Amino acid sequence: MRLSVTARIALLSIALALVSNLVLVGFVWRQTDAAVIGTVRRETIEQSDAMRAIYRVGGLSAVVEAIGHARASGDTSLLLAVLDRNGARVAGYAPPRIAIPLAPTPFRIADIDASAATVDIGYILHPIGDHWLLNGRRLDLVEAERRAVEDAFTVAVLLSLVLGVGAGLVLARYVGTRLNDIAAVIEAAGEGDLSRRVPVAPTRRDAFDRLANQLNLMLGKLERLMVELRLVTDSLAHDLRSPLTRLRTKTEQAVLIADPAAREAALGGLLVETDLVMRMLTMVIEISRSESVSRERFILVEPAELVEEIAELYEPVAEEAGLDFTVAIDVSAPAMLLHRELVSQAITNLIDNALKHAAAGGVLTLRLVANAGEIAIQVEDRGGGIAESDRAQALKRFGRLDAARTTPGAGLGMALIEAVARLHNGRFELADNAPGLIARIVLPV
Repeated sequence: MRLSVTARIALLSIALALVSNLVLVGFVWRQTDAAVIGTVRRETIEQSDAMRAIYRVGGLSAVVEAIGHARASGDTSLLLAVLDRNGARVAGYAPPRIAIPLAPTPFRIADIDASAATVDIGYILHPIGDHWLLNGRRLDLVEAERRAVEDAFTVAVLLSLVLGVGAGLVLARYVGTRLNDIAAVIEAAGEGDLSRRVPVAPTRRDAFDRLANQLNLMLGKLERLMVELRLVTDSLAHDLRSPLTRLRTKTEQAVLIADPAAREAALGGLLVETDLVMRMLTMVIEISRSESVSRERFILVEPAELVEEIAELYEPVAEEAGLDFTVAIDVSAPAMLLHRELVSQAITNLIDNALKHAAAGGVLTLRLVANAGEIAIQVEDRGGGIAESDRAQALKRFGRLDAARTTPGAGLGMALIEAVARLHNGRFELADNAPGLIARIVLPV
């Protein structure tokens, strides 16, 4: 029979409570027994040494007299006696005859009275002249304490079972509730509902909350990707319709044209439309690849050197477009782990957009800025800019501010830049240059 996770957790909690109590009671029992036995040993040795000292000074009579005063009233556990060579009691407090061999004995625990009920006695046996000195104490008190500890042991076992069952049920309920919450969200995701999230307490950060938080982040990314996939599919179909329609129309026209020169011009137009479709498909592929790139492909890059290389490539292009191209590089920018090719493509996209849409402004600036914990690579122009209310639309895939799609383009350049920034845990921002636009890639160091 397979037990559920909650049942196994409950049983584990009960077992842990039982074992911990058993270990604790066993430790207390052992320590208590050792402490009592140690006290008996110490007192017996001290008393034996004292009696032997008395014997050396006053002889046997002095020892007998000292024994008569050694036992306190009501103390029946003390054994202190002088024995003859046969083990019979001559004087003191001891059984009439002891049932152990007469030999010098350090502290030992044994039953020395064969005629009575078995009672352990801690004793010392030393010779004094022709006689033997017996010092010891009955361990009735130790036995009583042992029985008390054993009774406590039994009670502790019962309490540990009761408390373990209670704690196990509480723990199983807590774990079961948290797991059910997570399982419900996963089941909903499996059925296509990616909007549900696992509740996470803001003040509690246990393992379940970390698991829930990671699951929520994953579902959020999946939901965003699904929305973007639908958007890409719809937008791609919409954006391809116009160039494909024009392509078909121009193809039909080229077929009907008899003049070779005119037919060649018409075929050139077909190539332009074909290139536009190819650029759209290529850009979609590049965005998808940028979002799935492993961070293992990152290398250590000097941002200042990268920006300077790109600036050298675009300087003649900007001059040909009649722009005053300015480069401002903060050389304090530290080396960073980057995907060099994707970051380079994102920067060139920024410059291409500025050349295409802001050439009338006459000024174009490529700037690298190093701030606390991050760098910013930005392109500043003096063109018409983008209104703040339209910037979110400009960052979407296929997001174009020309709603009629009359100007060439796919509306994917800024989406690629944002994907590259997100790959590096950064962000892509659009800001006002008053007049003009600042397009900025911000990357954490």
